[in-house]
Amino acid sequence: MSKLKAAEIIDLVERHYFRNVDNKNLESLLKCFAEDAVLTVKTASVSHRGREEGIRNMFSNLNEEIDTIYHGEFRHVVDVENQCIASEFLVRNTYEDGAQVEKSNCNFFEIHNGVFKSVHVYMMGENTLV
Repeated sequence: MSKLKAAEIIDLVERHYFRNVDNKNLESLLKCFAEDAVLTVKTASVSHRGREEGIRNMFSNLNEEIDTIYHGEFRHVVDVENQCIASEFLVRNTYEDGAQVEKSNCNFFEIHNGVFKSVHVYMMGENTLV
């Protein structure tokens, strides 16, 4: 498969990944990951391995725990040659009781064959990706 262009990499991150996280579209979200992908929350020393096992379970838990999820105010640094992107963004989680938590996070995505091979998450505050 040919390499994604910078705009395609940003689209993969913003539209296909974060929009599906925010809308809780689990099946569409999982299409962003390679079968053997690994998502690691570096700030919590937690890794989720495999699209259909660890990553699916992690996002299922997230969807149950948080009522409304928002990601926005993105800033990206794209490395087309190496098919990587660093993304800084705002996270706003709203819980059933109305409590709201805002975070400034940064993710590093490694892309292979047009999907994420690995994601490294640097998260402020409590780890919500368990």
